[in-house]
Amino acid sequence: MSLYKTLVKKPLKKLGETSAVMWLISLVFYLYAKFVGLTTHWRTQGVEKFHQLARENDGVILVIWHGRALMLPFFKQKDLPLDALVSLHRDGRMIAGLLKRFGIGVIGGSSNENAKGGALDLMRTLQNKTSICIIPDGPRGPRMIMGRSPIYYAQKTGKPIIGGAYSIKNSKIIEKAWDKMMIPFPFSKGICKISEPLYVPAHATEEKLEEYRQEMEKRLNQISIECDQEMGLEPVLPDKNAVNIKRHRN
Repeated sequence: MSLYKTLVKKPLKKLGETSAVMWLISLVFYLYAKFVGLTTHWRTQGVEKFHQLARENDGVILVIWHGRALMLPFFKQKDLPLDALVSLHRDGRMIAGLLKRFGIGVIGGSSNENAKGGALDLMRTLQNKTSICIIPDGPRGPRMIMGRSPIYYAQKTGKPIIGGAYSIKNSKIIEKAWDKMMIPFPFSKGICKISEPLYVPAHATEEKLEEYRQEMEKRLNQISIECDQEMGLEPVLPDKNAVNIKRHRN
């Protein structure tokens, strides 16, 4: 067993972390997501309003759950700048490659890695009239439980927060994954929903910030569940067993 690890397992792991392999994997993800997006019969709700809000407010704060991050870049308009906060670990680098091909800028960091640097870059991005995207249950969960980071950015900048979700009828939910990621298949029906915007006053107290956090989490979960139900799927639900861990992390 040790010989297998030395001669096979470890070299393959290192190979999988090389820039060339990361580039190839992100390209495959991009081509697949684009193919699925183009062959899906979409019904949308609020997507046009998302684009309008981004123009009217010189940027918005978009939040999406980790398990539904694959297809949402498909709905970005080319003329609307958008940067996303992406973890620095291996999966994050693959996601970064995917996003860049969709014309989305990447900011390295998460609640666990380069948190301070990522926060400063996000603030600069919003001040430069560019929208930002945050995955508030990434990079490791708990699933569909939101930290306070998006709320703080909204408080400091006055930008609205909106949630995005989608579901595709012909798809596979990875049940063993912590985020229960949806893997969609082409030539199916799909729905994409954007929540109503949430504005956070600059003078909000810590108690009120928690109320806003709960409200935004509720809105994002609501549209996520609605998308699944309208596609005839069993809705993916939040990981309530770990609710307190995430709420006090950010």
